[in-house]
Amino acid sequence: MKPAKFDYICAATVEDVAEVLGEHGADARVLAGGQSLMPMLSMRLSRPQVVVDITRVPHLDGMRIEDDHLFVGAVARQQSLAGVADLATRFPLLSQALPWIGHYQTRVRGTVVGSLAHADPSAELPLCLVAMNGEINLRSPRGSRRVRAEDFFKGTMLTDMADDEFIQSARFPVAKPTDRFAFREVGRRHGDFAIVAAAAVRDDTGIHVTVGGVNDVPFRRRFDGLEVHDIGDAVSELAAELDTRSDLHASAALRRQLVRSLASDTLKEVLS
Repeated sequence: MKPAKFDYICAATVEDVAEVLGEHGADARVLAGGQSLMPMLSMRLSRPQVVVDITRVPHLDGMRIEDDHLFVGAVARQQSLAGVADLATRFPLLSQALPWIGHYQTRVRGTVVGSLAHADPSAELPLCLVAMNGEINLRSPRGSRRVRAEDFFKGTMLTDMADDEFIQSARFPVAKPTDRFAFREVGRRHGDFAIVAAAAVRDDTGIHVTVGGVNDVPFRRRFDGLEVHDIGDAVSELAAELDTRSDLHASAALRRQLVRSLASDTLKEVLS
């Protein structure tokens, strides 16, 4: 199929993008990497009146570390994460999850922020942002605002972003030397969206597990005073708490079993 007709605007500044979104609202879509938007346009799942291209807006393609956070601009490619200095030390969860994000070819074009905006509950980057207590920086004609990742994702492909807003950047905190991270994923094939993914974090706030591919949003659960011998009961409670459903990829029972297995493995790793 071919996309329905739309007007194309190549934005030169952040203000241009905000102006277009302020004028057209829900009838406009932002184009960066296009890995999600272009198929949706071609299948006519999305029929905007206007597509605003932000790939030529200065500074939106950058990544920088500032104030103990990695700032990722709206046009920064997923594969660019691999070039972040000391990625495995400063952002170990991103380092572990990166090879699971699509394929190399899609990571070269796909953007980090585009995956966050698309808000697929099986995608790895939304899960990592929630697990790491990251934040989203939104821009609109009304100004800028910052939203915690846990508050940003509202449902399957549904976020806290208003019709006249776009994500200008995302913020991933730098790991402290004492923090521990672990990531596991199961998919039908390598590069597919996860059937279930799990990330465990042990930091100065406690121990957390974030699960993707089950609920409509990445689900984050804190465990107080967890010891290794408690893991079996803890992950069973977690699996029972999730809104596990069957679909063409996996049954609800299989998903619950994968949650127990992956959460158990990641918790053992961060507690070891």
